[in-house]
Amino acid sequence: MRAWGGDQVAEAVASSVELLRTVTDKDWTGVKAGRLDWTCRQTAEHMAGDLLAYAGQLAGRAQTAYAPFELGFDEGTDQAGVLDVIETTGALLTATVRTTPPRVRAFHPYPFRSANREGFAAMGIAEVLLHTHDIAEGLGLAYEPPAELCASVLTRIFPHVRPGPEPWPTLLWATGRGDLPGRAPVTEWRWNNNLVLPTERLTLEGITPAAAADLVAGGDGGFVWLGDAPFEGTRDVAAALLKAYDDGVHRPEFGALVLVRREDGRAVGSLVLHGMPDEEGRTEIGYDLVEPARGHGYATEALTALADWALARDDVHLLYAAVEEANSPSQGVLTRAGFTRADVTRETLLEDETLRLYTRRG
Repeated sequence: MRAWGGDQVAEAVASSVELLRTVTDKDWTGVKAGRLDWTCRQTAEHMAGDLLAYAGQLAGRAQTAYAPFELGFDEGTDQAGVLDVIETTGALLTATVRTTPPRVRAFHPYPFRSANREGFAAMGIAEVLLHTHDIAEGLGLAYEPPAELCASVLTRIFPHVRPGPEPWPTLLWATGRGDLPGRAPVTEWRWNNNLVLPTERLTLEGITPAAAADLVAGGDGGFVWLGDAPFEGTRDVAAALLKAYDDGVHRPEFGALVLVRREDGRAVGSLVLHGMPDEEGRTEIGYDLVEPARGHGYATEALTALADWALARDDVHLLYAAVEEANSPSQGVLTRAGFTRADVTRETLLEDETLRLYTRRG
């Protein structure tokens, strides 16, 4: 999977500034920006401030909160000057994304308290595209950014949004700025960066629809794999995630995660929660490891962490896994992670009688 983020931030900023430079002679302070309560001038200032904040968070590796500073303009800065600042702050975010290692994360509140370089890039691009739309709407301009840019944002920070016929109208709808046939208007929204769970030796990183699509196509999903390729089960999990995304039923907190080894940044396997819990709070869990990583306790460590996290939620009461009777190593992993062999006559969760059921309750 090719590196993504820096070039796309630069593209978004360039398209925005190119359009807005055609109307620097208009009144930006007395005109509302689209459906926002801000004026066009305030919206442009907000855009520049977000680009700077994201660059600062990522460059400074902030871990617990936003760095406490705000962008300010010199007195008398006109619209052309504001666009110069947007170009400059966009260049800062572009450079930061390009030079930040892929596994680095920094603080962002929504929804899992951190984001990686792709997350910050996608959030910056979204701010630019959406607020350029708001300003353009207020000033009577037509604006439509590249479809590929919009689709990339949707597959990275809007994994819960079912794809629509076209990416730009879908992004506008998902952020309360437009309508889509057959879908109710959006009045409240947030984007979603991927879930990350740390363990002693691993980092469990949620797979985005963008990464899943690359894995299904035979790529690496943006990870450097021990043994040079993921286990085939990981590609199967990615295909299921992508189908759920296309169907509009994917929820990032109940998806798949890649196990990344802390010591060298190599991916060694994957974990999956097979969808939302049912009405009784039950959901299935699964896992796999690449062959060179087996026998080191990675699966037990990762499974324990994900099970602890899931069962701490109010909506999950039971996790279950199905394994073949002959697969004693997998049964050992489950037992060490706190799962117990279940009585299938009581736990009506399996149809295949050749499989054995293991459960863990919250």
